[in-house]
Amino acid sequence: MPEQYDAIIIGTGQAGPSLAVKLAEAGQKVAIVERHLFGGTCVNTGCIPTKTLVASARAAHVAHRANDFGVLIDSPVRVDMKRVKARKDGVSGESRTGVEAWLKNTPNCTAYQAHARFLSDHEVKAGDAVLRAGKIFINTGGRAATPAISGLDQIPYLTNSSMMDIDFLPEHLVIVGGSYIGLEFGQMYRRFGSKVTIVEKSPRLINREDPDISDAIRQILENEEIDIHLSAECIAVAKADAGVEVRADCGSAARTVVGSHLLLAVGRRPNTDDLGLENTGIQCDKRGYIKVDDQLQTGVPGVWALGDCNGRGAFTHTSYNDFEIVAANLLNNDSRRVSDRITAYNLYIDPPLGRAGATVTEVLASGRPALIGERPMTRVGRAREKGETQGFMRIIVDSESRQILGAAILGTEGDEAIHCILDCMYAKAPYITLQRAMHIHPTVSELVPTLLGELKPLVNPHYFKT
Repeated sequence: MPEQYDAIIIGTGQAGPSLAVKLAEAGQKVAIVERHLFGGTCVNTGCIPTKTLVASARAAHVAHRANDFGVLIDSPVRVDMKRVKARKDGVSGESRTGVEAWLKNTPNCTAYQAHARFLSDHEVKAGDAVLRAGKIFINTGGRAATPAISGLDQIPYLTNSSMMDIDFLPEHLVIVGGSYIGLEFGQMYRRFGSKVTIVEKSPRLINREDPDISDAIRQILENEEIDIHLSAECIAVAKADAGVEVRADCGSAARTVVGSHLLLAVGRRPNTDDLGLENTGIQCDKRGYIKVDDQLQTGVPGVWALGDCNGRGAFTHTSYNDFEIVAANLLNNDSRRVSDRITAYNLYIDPPLGRAGATVTEVLASGRPALIGERPMTRVGRAREKGETQGFMRIIVDSESRQILGAAILGTEGDEAIHCILDCMYAKAPYITLQRAMHIHPTVSELVPTLLGELKPLVNPHYFKT
């Protein structure tokens, strides 16, 4: 006989635990099922551990630059990778145990440590238990994608998950993939002391960004002696005496890199292939993402999909916002929708890239009249004081509505400064509201009103032409 619940939540990523507690506090009987580690990708192999590693890498980088600031370090700077890993494990582990304890100590909430599979639209098998509920929420996240690369089945390789187990310094880390994961790992391990080569099939890094941002990021990385091979449309790998051989052109040995370790960072895939969805009416797209509507409901009444498995966002903050949307609709009669949110994310290289809204490329493609303000970080006092002047700031405004369309801050503290722009966009306020705000000196954010006071018509520069 199935155990009856009001709600079943599959997965404990960023959306699942908060929703479980919210529903339980509303008096509903909730079951939450986790097959492996509580907290999902962000807590265990994503944001929290990787940004902890980024912090250690930055500390090493600043120590190496100490002389630039008049600080003398007598002995050479050394990195103890075992201690770096131990610190990362401690920060990540504290978050994981916190999520687990939170769920297990919440009244009306039962946590199952088991693999969940659907038996029917509203029945789930979790280990030996069969659970049934009128409402089911899928929050199973994603994992590293494995590309079809010639020779890959013959050699060992790393992913963002298995990188979390490393407590040594690779002599030469070769990374296939020039987007967020690859760039963050590339810079951090270069700062730890590895030789790093990045191989990317596109003509530029992080292809979703504007070309000049891609170029600036490439320059930042090359300034730290990271080798970058672009336009690697045919990639092959093979064993080598030193570890692994990676060819950026299958038919030529001209661009061949021999490294000690290989990291694959070529995207993600959803964890939906072993959920028993074939026993339900739930539909997935060709990439395996669960199809949902604007309020995250699947095609089966009473079943929702949240987080990375629904293809409607690939970040911790989008997953948590999924929880907020579902909870508002179910408990507060507040009709929130996915389409209400504005694209926003950060790239955590150093200096970071903060992004909100549309790119220049997207605005130009729309044909709408727009204004743009730009300033290099060399003209930002806060950046000069810190000795971190790489990058630039940019903001784009609709000429007619005067609302902000998008912004990018590639530079020190850009990951935080972007939020004042994002908040103004959510308020749908005219840009003059932010322009007339008095910001605090000395900060990066104080230059946002200045940018808005120097707007010029957006024209199509040569590097944006198709």
